[in-house]
Amino acid sequence: MDQKPRELIAPARQGYAAGMDTEKYFYEPASGHGLAHDPFNAIVGPRPIGWVATKGADGSVNLAPYSFFTAFNYHPPIIGFSSIGAKDSLRNVRETGEFVWNLTTRALGAAMNESSATVPYGVDEFALAGLTKAPSRLVAPPRVAESPVNFECKLADIIQLKSAAGVLVPTWLVLGEVVGVHIDPALLPGGVFDTFGAGILLRAGGATAYAEIQPQTRLDMSRPK
Repeated sequence: MDQKPRELIAPARQGYAAGMDTEKYFYEPASGHGLAHDPFNAIVGPRPIGWVATKGADGSVNLAPYSFFTAFNYHPPIIGFSSIGAKDSLRNVRETGEFVWNLTTRALGAAMNESSATVPYGVDEFALAGLTKAPSRLVAPPRVAESPVNFECKLADIIQLKSAAGVLVPTWLVLGEVVGVHIDPALLPGGVFDTFGAGILLRAGGATAYAEIQPQTRLDMSRPK
């Protein structure tokens, strides 16, 4: 595979900063990236965290964070997360058709991380992470009481992903319609959600990297008419 030597990557960055059109590092994912760490996750990010609570048909509760998560539609509001492998959250949503998304903040980062532990089905990650279950209004899975925002969701679709060649991969995109929203009133000054004051925690590249949205990172641009 024809790849630029690793030591040439840093000088190339200087060209990007100066607005120059320089030769880019190229690789084909199917053949490997040739770097110290796969850059894909780091480039597509930081990403919001899909901190998903579900309840199985047997009544067991699961709470797990998913780094492949985002919003997909306004009306009706639809969010989704990808389960890489048939994990417990996917099983529960298939069985009951419901889940709750909980906003992850800097203050809840450690608890969110604890809930990512690989444990047997039926283990309650709420208890594992020292979190409080709050009853939902329209769905059966509980909410994370400590989280300032919760979305109650009804299953809209489950799609098994496939490659460009049509080969199915062991990853499932779970889409849910948001049917109920809980927001801490403190984050609604003047009726506008305080994105930059909520301490929202995002997943970044690498095995341990996260990022927090902070007021000093705000940038405003008006859309062209």
